[in-house]
Amino acid sequence: MRRTARKAALTAVLCALAAGCGIRGTAVPVDAGSAPSRASCLSRPGTAATPPAGGNAVTVQLVCASQLIPVVRQRPASGPERAVDAARALLDELRRQPSSAEESAGFSTEVPQRLTIAGPRRDDPAGTLRLSTPPDELPQLGLAQLVCTLAGTAAADGRRAVLLGGPGGEPPRSYPCTDDTRAHPENLRGS
Repeated sequence: MRRTARKAALTAVLCALAAGCGIRGTAVPVDAGSAPSRASCLSRPGTAATPPAGGNAVTVQLVCASQLIPVVRQRPASGPERAVDAARALLDELRRQPSSAEESAGFSTEVPQRLTIAGPRRDDPAGTLRLSTPPDELPQLGLAQLVCTLAGTAAADGRRAVLLGGPGGEPPRSYPCTDDTRAHPENLRGS
């Protein structure tokens, strides 16, 4: 009797383990979004660095929980900037590693440290920015960070899309920053 009871108990435990979490397998792929994250994705008031005297607040898009989240940073004040100067200043902020407060909140950056920006070539449409790496060769999250940080600023002449080209002769393409781009940066495509 004891042996039969032990076998029954062992069988019940094995069945429970085999059942797993209660989610049935399926032959159809299911996109359930990104995995849950313990990151708060909030920059807490009072944790930002003290702004420099006469500094400007700039908003950059950082990665948190596989999405783009706007983060306000302080940088030294400057005079009126040309579009390419504004783009370079914003790129500098994106290349900068997150502060300890930003990092503890779950923020990161995927923008390559060696990436640079130049102005348009003679044959480019007005407002084109040329990158030192072709846009499609950048990490997808880094490209989305750059596009959504530049969009709507002086760097993009206030437009919600950014004209980007690489160092070669390929024509520049327009990259829009939308709510979908921020929520799913991996889907960003140029046209």
